[in-house]
Amino acid sequence: MKFVCDREILSQACLNVQRAVSVKTSIPAVECIYLKAEENSLTLTGYDLEFGIYTTIGAGVEEEGGILINAKILTDILRKLPGDTVSIESDERHLANIESGESKYSIAGLDPEEYPELPSVTGGMPVCLVQGLLKEMVRQTIYAASLTDTNKVIHTGLKFEISENLLTLVAVDGFRLAVRREAVEYEGEELSFVVPAKTMAEAVKLFFDEEESVSIGLGKRHIVLEIGEYKVVSRLLEGDFLNYKSTLPTSASTKVSVNTRELIESIERTSLIISDRLTSPIRCFFNENMIQISSSTAIGTAKDRLAAEIEGEAVEIGFNNKFLLDALRVTDTDEIKIELNGPVSPIIIEPPQGDSFTFLILPVRLKGEAN
Repeated sequence: MKFVCDREILSQACLNVQRAVSVKTSIPAVECIYLKAEENSLTLTGYDLEFGIYTTIGAGVEEEGGILINAKILTDILRKLPGDTVSIESDERHLANIESGESKYSIAGLDPEEYPELPSVTGGMPVCLVQGLLKEMVRQTIYAASLTDTNKVIHTGLKFEISENLLTLVAVDGFRLAVRREAVEYEGEELSFVVPAKTMAEAVKLFFDEEESVSIGLGKRHIVLEIGEYKVVSRLLEGDFLNYKSTLPTSASTKVSVNTRELIESIERTSLIISDRLTSPIRCFFNENMIQISSSTAIGTAKDRLAAEIEGEAVEIGFNNKFLLDALRVTDTDEIKIELNGPVSPIIIEPPQGDSFTFLILPVRLKGEAN
């Protein structure tokens, strides 16, 4: 194999493809980027056996072929090379000679035959979504996905529900729930599938233009996202996802309207004495158009309050400060509506009008409460 191409273009492509390369594995091949040169193009692939990213760039190919090169080494070299172009040549021993300007490297590669085959995705018509919208919806739900739920692996993903002109994303981790809904142009059959949160976190980093579309192709066990010149392939998660609709309260004994930024800042102030070592719930008292927020640790106490519109019963309730802040920080409205049903029922956070997002958080039982 031998080719010449633009160093900056190749470097950027490797950086993006590297997102799918495994860093902790006993299989050397999946620590590599697969470079395949044919005709006048170079295809680069990264794949960690769960999700992969691949793209094709232009190149002057003198000899077709392929090689696997350690992803970190290759990206580091390309980033530091001095020339505008780079030449990469490999021999039958899979030794890669990399040249640019006055710099030359000889790097041991691997036989491309050792590289695992990416799954093919075949299915119905693809779903096209605007990049900016999907990126925002992922941001507003992914924080609630479980990180390491070995009992419910499916909850480590984002659930997509696509029906006529409506897209819904859902994430849950056992302590909180995030639901984001948005009208989209879609008239196909109803779809429901769960994509690993890791896949979506890496995929949205490839979104380059908020106005451009991303195409989603759905297979039986895999999904492919086409993002400009890149394709992201991922396995789907299988299992029984939480029936989230049944967990959402249908009524509220206390309803609150409050400025989002003021509430965030108040909680941040009272969280200053809380740390990973000194844990404590945030205590919130909703009563008479005032929210009183306090915390107490071995360091001392913190108290703050802010005005709000409150209807219904007074309620004192405790929360994990991080969980509450995570939800508040991804809201996209100046004001929010909070619904409560006593001190031991989940809190619901929604926009003032409509239901574009619904965030649910389980409370923390406060000391001194009756069982």
